[in-house]
Amino acid sequence: MNDIINLQIWQFSLIYLLLLIVLAVMKKCRINQAKLMIVASIRMTVQLALAGFVLTYIFQNPHPAFTVAYLLAMTGFAIYRVLDKNRMLNRRFKAIIAVSVAASGISVLAFFIGAVVGESLFSPRYVIPIAGMLMGNTMTGVTLGLKAFRENLTGQSAHVDAMLNIGAKPEKILLPFVRQSLEMALLPTFNSMIGMGIVSLPGMMTGQILSGTLPITAIMYQIAIMIAICTVVCLSSFGALYFGYKTLFNQRNQISLDVVGRGYAE
Repeated sequence: MNDIINLQIWQFSLIYLLLLIVLAVMKKCRINQAKLMIVASIRMTVQLALAGFVLTYIFQNPHPAFTVAYLLAMTGFAIYRVLDKNRMLNRRFKAIIAVSVAASGISVLAFFIGAVVGESLFSPRYVIPIAGMLMGNTMTGVTLGLKAFRENLTGQSAHVDAMLNIGAKPEKILLPFVRQSLEMALLPTFNSMIGMGIVSLPGMMTGQILSGTLPITAIMYQIAIMIAICTVVCLSSFGALYFGYKTLFNQRNQISLDVVGRGYAE
């Protein structure tokens, strides 16, 4: 297998010309998000460049402390992004979300690295990139699930009130919203799995092939990581929604719809 071609700076810079096409389309369609696209592109470039320098140092100086620190920072940022999108939730709900994301992600990561790959749990070469894929997808899945949960409750608050007035238990009222939201959280992952290998060659597999890995090995890794992603998204979303929704009612069966800015029903 040939070694991967190293890009020169001038070659790499050419890719930014494609953003001019995006800007042109946005201007034609009168989409006023040019500033957001530019800021997002700059932030992406700076953040990935900094990550590249940090990872280069960690890979050249492998130490368990560096690996753990990077993993904790990654997990913390994922939790922060999820909670930042759901500021209106009560503190217990937020704590449950944080625990669900961290526990699910780290547990599945440990199983993947230790049992499937058979490497040290402190190996930065495997732990950091795989953790990034797991946490990135978890962040997206949990955010989508919680967004669907809040929007469904907001849109059907009258139904919730009606059910309360006829004496329905909070579990009976809220569980259907939890199920719908969990389905929404998992849907992007399922869609990716369905189209994988036919519609798209995923990033991990492509990167391994470019680096000279045999395609069959790259395929096995990709299948393994997709199943791991599916599992961690499911566990973290389930934990956040199933245990989190129970913080919305008290022992007197009064529902506090913090997700829509309402206190306990009288």
